[in-house]
Amino acid sequence: MRKNHDKVSYLRPTPDVIPRAGHNISTGNISEGALKVLYRLKNAGYAGYLVGGGVRDLLLGREPKDFDVVTDATPEQIRELFRNSRLIGRRFRLAHVRFGAEIVEVSTFRAPHHDSGDAGHVVDGRIVRDNVYGSIDEDVWRRDFTVNALFYNIADESVVDYVQGMNDIKSGCIRLIGDPRRRFIEDPVRLLRAVRFATKLGFKISPETGSRIPELASTLGDIAPARLFEECLKMFFNGYALQTFEQLRRYDLFKELFPQTEEALTAQQGGFPYTFVANALRNTDDRLAQNKPVTPGFLIAALLWLPMEKLTREHIARGMNEMDAIMLAGDIVVSRQTRAIAVPRRFTSMARDIWQLQPRLTRRSNRRPHRLIENPRFRAGYDFLLLRAQSGESVNELAEWWTQFQQDQPETKSHTRNRHNRRWRRR
Repeated sequence: MRKNHDKVSYLRPTPDVIPRAGHNISTGNISEGALKVLYRLKNAGYAGYLVGGGVRDLLLGREPKDFDVVTDATPEQIRELFRNSRLIGRRFRLAHVRFGAEIVEVSTFRAPHHDSGDAGHVVDGRIVRDNVYGSIDEDVWRRDFTVNALFYNIADESVVDYVQGMNDIKSGCIRLIGDPRRRFIEDPVRLLRAVRFATKLGFKISPETGSRIPELASTLGDIAPARLFEECLKMFFNGYALQTFEQLRRYDLFKELFPQTEEALTAQQGGFPYTFVANALRNTDDRLAQNKPVTPGFLIAALLWLPMEKLTREHIARGMNEMDAIMLAGDIVVSRQTRAIAVPRRFTSMARDIWQLQPRLTRRSNRRPHRLIENPRFRAGYDFLLLRAQSGESVNELAEWWTQFQQDQPETKSHTRNRHNRRWRRR
């Protein structure tokens, strides 16, 4: 028996249909795998549309990272049609169709969450199960932002626009579909997605959407920490980490993700702490732009350095030796951080190693430098030392010494650097 939920009013205007001559999407820019899925659905009598970021990026002249397809076929029918597919997800059931290294995600049109008992379930406004199937007229209102709600119809190569998404793409605007407060509460991760899309695309968040973000920032606490870590990877390793950080702080979101770091930044706004974090994020963007390897472990070490270093000083002031103080402070800071974001242990271990290398880099007598340069984490620790020097810490002389020391080791320099680079890439 259907439960009596508050009904949501869904407008169903006639969509704008932009014919092939009115847009720049060509089948030549769509991946071979996505085209195979679309044409097989069409030939089997099902509807088949590209939707989401792939359509958005094609319209912007960008190369999509991947392609998502939506259809009126159920997941079970999709699986029957594609032997190279598998069904995934319980909260949101869909199919992955594999063509070599490419995976095309194929989902079924969704209807409002309250239309069926167990298939669609909302608790306190949040979607906890989402498998109520519907039509394209219903599915569009379930999508998050207007620029992600454009459908490319393989049947006639037109673009179907229910929500003025084409206008928002042309004007560079990120706008939620429907009432922003309700849509953010349905899935608070949309708060982060709004910032990520805005920085990635160089768009602005619309006033009606942006005004709701700070007041709802605390709802991120309802999201599983593991899911928040995945969102952080998308935000900070997309080549726009510094801009993302600035927008997250503007909308009071950063403090929900990294509360200890935000506290340190607030205490000394505009001084060394801000410079250090900004430089770490800028360096991440620069490395990605140069196709150099990056790792979450190094960035976690940078983002948590400020609270860790503050706590270390407090332990030392109470009589603890420096290395023990760093180890204890690192344990405490990481433990507190993982309550908000579930950072995998392999990355927090790397962060701890980088922190513990900093005092060891000050010990330059006898054979210690030669032994330290063989440490698997040496390169990461040395790069971290350079970051500290770049940001204004009083370690310039130490950083210059280690730079010169490595240059003076011709017999080991190439071998050591290659070995460190191989290990760095494996992490």
